[in-house]
Amino acid sequence: MDNRDEVREFLTSRRAKITPERAGLPAGSRRRVPGLRRSEVAALADMSVEYYAKLERGNLAGVSPAVLEAVARALQLDDAERAHLLRLAQAADGSDVLTRPRRRSTRQWTPHRSLQWTLDAITAGPAFVRNGRMDILAANSLARAFYTGLFAHPGNQANLARFQFLDPASRRFYPDWERFADIAVAILRTEAGRDPYDKDLHDLVGELSTRSEEFRTRWGAHDVRHHGTGTKRFHHPAVGALTLAFEGLEMAAEPGLTLTVYTAEPGSPSEERLRLLASWAATEEAPVREADRGAMPS
Repeated sequence: MDNRDEVREFLTSRRAKITPERAGLPAGSRRRVPGLRRSEVAALADMSVEYYAKLERGNLAGVSPAVLEAVARALQLDDAERAHLLRLAQAADGSDVLTRPRRRSTRQWTPHRSLQWTLDAITAGPAFVRNGRMDILAANSLARAFYTGLFAHPGNQANLARFQFLDPASRRFYPDWERFADIAVAILRTEAGRDPYDKDLHDLVGELSTRSEEFRTRWGAHDVRHHGTGTKRFHHPAVGALTLAFEGLEMAAEPGLTLTVYTAEPGSPSEERLRLLASWAATEEAPVREADRGAMPS
């Protein structure tokens, strides 16, 4: 797969974000482009304008780590952006073949019993496993109750990005909807750099780009990020406002999958509301468990 368009748009978008003042250069006058000129990036990276122009046209195949680091330094890339640039370079010359995640069909993959046991053992907070496309592949009962709006609509296909951009319920669930939208797109853009050969991801991006202007605009920004820890606000239809911390853990046994756990501050109103949600979830699932036991042969 030729990723030159992706490389070109990423480097161009990063260059546009760096002002001359931020780069320690004189602003000058009659600037026709936002951010830095190519010649300024080339000077900061200690390379010829012609060579940098070649890179920005998308030709990263065979580029040395030292050159990539010089470009990253000139464009003041953060850790996530630097990693994204490296992955784009690896994809360009095919050196990512051995490290590329195994293709996994969402419809065929099911969690190992021990993984589901682990999720079920987490009772104080929502816990779930997602892939880089933001499909929820496994969850504990509290996560299913927490994301009740996501799972209630079959059109969401248990995908957090579809829920974010295509389901009106997300506007109520996420008080900081704009922030969550930025995060969702950055996660998908990061995954596109990590595995540019994922057809399911391409199909998802195409669907969201067609159906959501909010997604299409953000996708064009080429922002990427590491999303491992933080605090988020939610508004659950059953228990109200929640402020939860989260930790995202990469799964060593399943490359490309992330285990996410949400927790509330001990003693906080959010902790009490999570307890209420857990009680509500247990009440809702009890008839299902009874039905399953009744269906078992004696």
